[in-house]
Amino acid sequence: MRRATTITALVAAVGLMTACGSSSDDDKKESADKGAATSPSKPASDGQDKTYEVTFEVGGEGKSSVYYNLDTNRSEQVTLPWKKSDKLTLNSTERKVGIIVSIVPGSVKLSNGQLGAAPCSISVDGKKVAEDPGGVEGKHMCEYTLR
Repeated sequence: MRRATTITALVAAVGLMTACGSSSDDDKKESADKGAATSPSKPASDGQDKTYEVTFEVGGEGKSSVYYNLDTNRSEQVTLPWKKSDKLTLNSTERKVGIIVSIVPGSVKLSNGQLGAAPCSISVDGKKVAEDPGGVEGKHMCEYTLR
């Protein structure tokens, strides 16, 4: 009895899959027409790729860890002061939505002997767009949305 039920269930499943998978030529054409209507044929007029030069800087003295997000998330042990520049190209969709670049500096010994965040900044194409003085108070990170 159990074997007959299993075979019947398999036959029914195969029948359903076959029925769901078939479509007439008219259905295929209608589906293709709908897809063409919803997807743009060319990018927007300002839809050009744009390349930015992004520079991260972390101040202070000694060694510290630095966590940053440019094209991917990375972490490095660095000697301060530290500076990193890289180019990042955004396509038209990324420019509409925006891509966040950020840096989180590690702790450094402050002038009063306490540990605190190192100061950081982000520059885009030579213009400073984000800055954090570091220390004990504050956000302890720099971030900026490229568009």
